[in-house]
Amino acid sequence: MSRRGRPGRRGRLGLRAPRGRTERLAAAAVAAAAGWMMIQTVAVLGRLAVRLWPLLLVLAAMGLGYGLWRLRRAARARRVRAGMLARLHITVAEFDAMNDRQFEQALCDVLIRDGWRARQVGRAGDQGADVIAEHPVLGRLVVQAKHTTTAAKVGSPVLYQLNGTAGPVHRADLAAVITNGRLTRDAQLWGERHRIYWVDRDRLRQWAEHGVPLQGLLRLAGRAGRRSPRGLLRAGRARAGG
Repeated sequence: MSRRGRPGRRGRLGLRAPRGRTERLAAAAVAAAAGWMMIQTVAVLGRLAVRLWPLLLVLAAMGLGYGLWRLRRAARARRVRAGMLARLHITVAEFDAMNDRQFEQALCDVLIRDGWRARQVGRAGDQGADVIAEHPVLGRLVVQAKHTTTAAKVGSPVLYQLNGTAGPVHRADLAAVITNGRLTRDAQLWGERHRIYWVDRDRLRQWAEHGVPLQGLLRLAGRAGRRSPRGLLRAGRARAGG
């Protein structure tokens, strides 16, 4: 295509740059008109602000007051919840009446009572984690929650799974299986041997109902006294290889 037949150069918005003196003058006039309209708009708004400043001041004060009220309300709600959690006691019978999700949330609440930052994460494909909790000294705890309404027993395979995913997947310092049922004797012995902590029905009663902190109940050690997540990873690999 010859230079004469090429289209004019366009900007990013598809607008052609003005060509010729007439087009440039027209563009300048449009820009000047737009600038003048903007100045007039600002001036009108300024005059309105001068006339209506008492109303604007009242509106600003109302907005500030509403914001402060929301902040105080949120702070009060946090204090009320903290006070409730500090006095929290859940009986085993109450755990029995819950569904799986309620059981997981209740475990979060009791962990928070004991000074952990806990959140419910259980869902399909959770790879052994229903609750993850953080402690400033003890580190990260991953919990596999096993709720039962038939007094079922938790067997060793549940602990095998948690041991294999706690470190590699969840970067946990601690791992525990918590149930309102029972654990088989083999599961208890395997957990104690491999440092996978467990809370059965009796321990759950001491922890949630009688108020014994989890760290004291299970004699949890600080990071320096335990295996690191890499140690859990090696243990999981060794178990898988064995």
